[in-house]
Amino acid sequence: MHFRYSGEVWGIDKLGRVQHAGETMRAWITRALILTGLIGAVFAFHQSRNHRPTRITEATEKGILIIANGAEPETMDPQLATGVPEHHLFDALFEGLVATTPEDPDANGPGAATHWETQDFITWTFHLRKEGRWSDGTPLTAADFLFSFQRILTPALAGPYAPMLYPMLNAEEFNKGEVKDFTQVGAKALDDHTLQIILKGPAPYLPSMLKHYSWHPVPRHVIERFGKMTDRDTQWTRVGNLVGNGPFKLKEWRYTHSITVERNPLYWDAGIVKLNEIQFIPIVSDATEERAFRDGQIHATNTVPLSKLDYYREKEPEVFHIDPMLGTYFYRINVTKPPFNDKRVRKALTLAVDQETLIRNVLRGGQKPAVGFTPPGAGEGYETPGVLKYDPEEARRLLAEAGFPNGQGFPKFDILINTLESHRTIGEAIQEMWKKNLNIPVGVLNEEWNVYLKSQRTLDYQVCRAGWIGDYLDPYTFLSIWQTGDGNNNTGWSNARYDELMQASLREGESTRRMALLTEAELLLLDELPMIPLYWYVRAHLSRPEVKGLKSSLLEHRCYKAVYLEPQ
Repeated sequence: MHFRYSGEVWGIDKLGRVQHAGETMRAWITRALILTGLIGAVFAFHQSRNHRPTRITEATEKGILIIANGAEPETMDPQLATGVPEHHLFDALFEGLVATTPEDPDANGPGAATHWETQDFITWTFHLRKEGRWSDGTPLTAADFLFSFQRILTPALAGPYAPMLYPMLNAEEFNKGEVKDFTQVGAKALDDHTLQIILKGPAPYLPSMLKHYSWHPVPRHVIERFGKMTDRDTQWTRVGNLVGNGPFKLKEWRYTHSITVERNPLYWDAGIVKLNEIQFIPIVSDATEERAFRDGQIHATNTVPLSKLDYYREKEPEVFHIDPMLGTYFYRINVTKPPFNDKRVRKALTLAVDQETLIRNVLRGGQKPAVGFTPPGAGEGYETPGVLKYDPEEARRLLAEAGFPNGQGFPKFDILINTLESHRTIGEAIQEMWKKNLNIPVGVLNEEWNVYLKSQRTLDYQVCRAGWIGDYLDPYTFLSIWQTGDGNNNTGWSNARYDELMQASLREGESTRRMALLTEAELLLLDELPMIPLYWYVRAHLSRPEVKGLKSSLLEHRCYKAVYLEPQ
């Protein structure tokens, strides 16, 4: 409100105060100038943000690779780990007798051993390089491998991957406590740089097997500084303590944030290592991971959200990759809990899954229906028995025969998954199929990675999501995990005939007869079904053009010494 008094204009503000109109105008002008300045500052700030180098731009210039790595690793001890996130880390920190090659990560190249020989595929002699060193400068010798083999096989450690060493003479017997003297196991140090491994039967695939981290050396001189050989989760795996023999060494571990490794100058092939550091970022959400990639926070993802596959395939093919993998996505079944202890129930659940629809409508990444457990290409001369199919009528008949006609009386249960949107999406699709075809009540239960692994190991679940990537190129790597007591079985299933067939395959030297034994074992497995094969993997992921030399691997091996960054 304004009025005139003595020829001047006065006004009343909103609070009822009398003000000179000139003062009011000056106040408004001042406010307008301040507001304009603020708008300009905000605009300038956003312009500077838009032109500020991204995290990966700066990292590329410094030779630092930043990659997503799934969940936080459960452990940094190679003899206690079982997961793919740990595998990726161990490829940087440790190296076995045989190693990946820059040209082909699945090929068998020199590692801690320069070369090896065998006459009969039973007795193998490995010649360690004399310049081999741990990352603290301590010489690496054949005795380190003997210690490592003894440690993972000692029953008190309870190493989940101990069965990986069972092809070695008396390794299984030592691990089960039937042989007490480790000198009876088929591993001997002929001298400081010559290691002999004696197997229970011919294994031409041994070099491929030796690239798996369960065979890698671990540092006795560090482990025993922090406790006994079989003590679990001691301080030896912490930053400042962990010692490896790989192309990189542990620099920093910021829990749930990042694990950083830096170039190891004492690595035997350090001259060809181009990266200065690698940062492994634990991201359990594929949507968060994709957003971090889009915002320039990481060079490469571990996966791609199912909802974004078509977009990247069509709009940004230069960063989109689908690689073949030797792996199976499946559901474990806890056969110790009714009604899953009934084979007819397990078979009904399997036959009620429409794999083709799951792949076509949900996954959309070029996966193949798992008509058996072992994927094609697992071994020369092996053909996976393709006996599984979608048959909802037979599924309903079996369920009724087991005492649950039209699903009546079937107890509600959960599909246990670890945190990842794609696992939930798949779980919900299977949930709907079982509801539609069998009329049974199913939920989807999410747990964080470490909790999920514990639930799996302790059989605290009914049905559980799982995946298995081959550890070496042979069908035994897929079929061996279902043997009684295997650390990766985790279903409670046991079958004496199956165990006999698997053990016979280790002793059989003639390839055709050996493959026949493995085929018979898989047919038995697919009849008993302690698991439900869903599909055979491919790996969809995103990688920026700056990343060079990070080649695909059927077995998820990574040859980090071949990787380099090229600014675009």
